[in-house]
Amino acid sequence: MTPTHDELRELTGAYVLGALPDAERIAFERHLATCADCSAEVRELQAVATGLATAVPQVDPPAALRGRVLAAATAARGGQATVVDFPVRHTAGLPAWLAVAASLAAVALGSYTLTLRQRIDQLQVQLRDANARAEGVERDLRVARASADRAGQIAAILEAPDVRRIDLAGQASAPGALGRAFWSASRGLVFTANNLPPPAPGRQYQLWVIPPDSKTPVSAGLLDGTGEALTFVAPGTAPRVGAVAVSIEPAGGAPQPTGDIVLLGSL
Repeated sequence: MTPTHDELRELTGAYVLGALPDAERIAFERHLATCADCSAEVRELQAVATGLATAVPQVDPPAALRGRVLAAATAARGGQATVVDFPVRHTAGLPAWLAVAASLAAVALGSYTLTLRQRIDQLQVQLRDANARAEGVERDLRVARASADRAGQIAAILEAPDVRRIDLAGQASAPGALGRAFWSASRGLVFTANNLPPPAPGRQYQLWVIPPDSKTPVSAGLLDGTGEALTFVAPGTAPRVGAVAVSIEPAGGAPQPTGDIVLLGSL
């Protein structure tokens, strides 16, 4: 089974310290030839490994130590001792005992590297979550600002010195519906309605204003609700208003009324 990138990356410490068996070393070196991340990590760890030989004073063990160790082993085994030479992969310039220490250090370094990588992954997840929350807060802030702007525009119309109120009555297709419009020639029009029956699928309510000297309605927009509706029309769309009406139209609206008039009122 071919090792994964993460599995091979965990061997960087042991590779730098020369502690990998030949088969793992060859597989790891093939991976290094194609992986920029692992190559960079090996270069960084080589600087650490280079300092191992000089990190502590070099002290040769006493010559009599081997004899004492063999004698103790012989006594423990009833007079027979078996000496097993464990092959140690030497790092260039390092004595055998230091190579063994380097192998142990490679294990510790690999464990530390894995722990550090896991911590980095956790921090990246936390950063993504924090960014997502920040984006959500920003969206909510934009919506709140838009709502505040709209509320300010509506308040400006209601408080305008030239505001006029127009009451709308339900017509034959919606006798229980009610509507009211507040129109200011300088600031725009606010319209609200309630008790409008839900439109049929594919249909939508549309608001119209009719100038006092014309019989041609001017679209003032689509209502964004059913049953209750509130819409704001910017100044300029309805500079002169003689009557206000609501009709039921195809979804998306129409250039002129084509359906039943459900609300109607005039100054």
